[in-house]
Amino acid sequence: MNPTPMIRNPILPGSHPDPSLLHVGEDFYLATSTFEWYPGVRLHTSRDLVHWRPLGGALDSRALLDLAGCPDSGGVWAPNLSHADGLFHLVYSNVSTYAGGFTDCPNYLVTAPSIRGPWSDPIPLHARGFDASLFHDGPDSWLLNMVHDWRPGHGGSAGLEATRYDRTARCLVGDPVPIDLGAQAGWIEGPNLYRRDPWYYLLTADGGTGYQHQVMVARSRSLAGPYERDPHGPLLTARDHPELPLQKAGHGSLAHTGSGQWYLAYLAARPVSTHGPCVLGRETALAPVTWTHEDWPRTETGLPQLLVPAPDLTPSAWTASQAEHGPDQHEQDEDDFDRCELGPHWSTLRRPATPDWLSLTERPSHLRLHGGRSPQSLVGPSLVARRITAARCSFESVMEYRARGYQHLAGITAYYNTRNWYYLHVTTADDGNAEIRLATCDQGRTTVDTTHRAVIGDLTRLRLGLDLDGPDLRFRLDTGTGWRPFGTPLDATVLSDEHAEDFDGDQIRSLGFTGAFVGLWVWDLNGHGHYADFDQATYATTLPTCL
Repeated sequence: MNPTPMIRNPILPGSHPDPSLLHVGEDFYLATSTFEWYPGVRLHTSRDLVHWRPLGGALDSRALLDLAGCPDSGGVWAPNLSHADGLFHLVYSNVSTYAGGFTDCPNYLVTAPSIRGPWSDPIPLHARGFDASLFHDGPDSWLLNMVHDWRPGHGGSAGLEATRYDRTARCLVGDPVPIDLGAQAGWIEGPNLYRRDPWYYLLTADGGTGYQHQVMVARSRSLAGPYERDPHGPLLTARDHPELPLQKAGHGSLAHTGSGQWYLAYLAARPVSTHGPCVLGRETALAPVTWTHEDWPRTETGLPQLLVPAPDLTPSAWTASQAEHGPDQHEQDEDDFDRCELGPHWSTLRRPATPDWLSLTERPSHLRLHGGRSPQSLVGPSLVARRITAARCSFESVMEYRARGYQHLAGITAYYNTRNWYYLHVTTADDGNAEIRLATCDQGRTTVDTTHRAVIGDLTRLRLGLDLDGPDLRFRLDTGTGWRPFGTPLDATVLSDEHAEDFDGDQIRSLGFTGAFVGLWVWDLNGHGHYADFDQATYATTLPTCL
């Protein structure tokens, strides 16, 4: 007898938080948060919950999502994917402010006949709160969300509410209805509602987004409540288990396989040390769910696990799924830029991949990036990057570039946000010599390493690389004689969620939600778009044996 196939968590490594899990026909879909990165709302699909194929992002234009001026870790929070009337429904926010006690979070809805689109024009919903989700109950639909209270002394959270959504008129109707969850403390976020007769089941994300995070469940015979919380406690959490490799478990969504099996998708994180920094950000994991005789959902241990059983499928279904979704996502990925558009692993910062600054056709088999604004700008950067998905990984690229002055820079980056990054780049010194330098930004303070400098003269084609080894980051370069290290080992935890967070007492200055990226970055501080060509980019991972 063949062993039971296993799901290996996290199923979506790297920054893939706030998963919304959906089952339609033979396929499962996952939608995850993207914050200030295009395309907005990353989508993945699977037939077996083991092998996942990236579909890119749903919101790939300014008409669908405008991220100009978006703050670090703003933008798209907690998308929700559902299906009704033969259409996929995608609810998302575009957070433009979250500091100083305020949260400007307009929510939108787009629909499409296929997960690949085309997606409709956005339907404005409301901006009363975030983490909005759409619940379809036969002919009726309801929008649920957390309500934000800006008033000092009110704690920021005013509970949950539901507003009726008319699928025919494509708009909200009537006043919001408060959800009665009874006595509660702290933030209650991420509401997802399900019906399993005779009960409505409400999943929520409690305890914040850090190490106290948890998935809670409550039920009621009425949509608005009152809801009774599961007396067993959290459906899933790592709160009291700092020894577990998966931490911060929370923000869950449910889906059933169609054959009586249920699964919980949730976010988790893998810190570099016990309750330490999380360079990889918050990732997506799965857990099987069973139902008790008292009609409560349960995971096996209530704890996040690295390996869990996959759903029961026939051997032919497993074979078809593996053929459909291709090789393991952790293999080496080499991009020669031979396609006419960026592959699904790539993202662009605060602006979509449009021909005014990015081209895969101006020079065939190359990615041409026209230089953008400074790293502190919230408008117009020229950065193409991909998520770091493993604690040990490498990234390298072949670049051709000739800087015309110190305002021109091009190279590779290990990037978290505008205030935290490393940048190995080619530029021109005051003496006119082309040189390679390393710039660092740590919590908004930018420095350039004056100890290490490589003069490259007339050389315009070279290879740049970096290696991440847990908390250590190293850059390297090849000017034609083989790889050699550049500079000294660096602190990779500068690129962590925790390092990015900045509070003034209980007031938020900056959040850390995105996880770290590696990518290709070109600056032209003269504003003329001086370009660099990238001939190849390779990302490779080595997973720990425990995974």
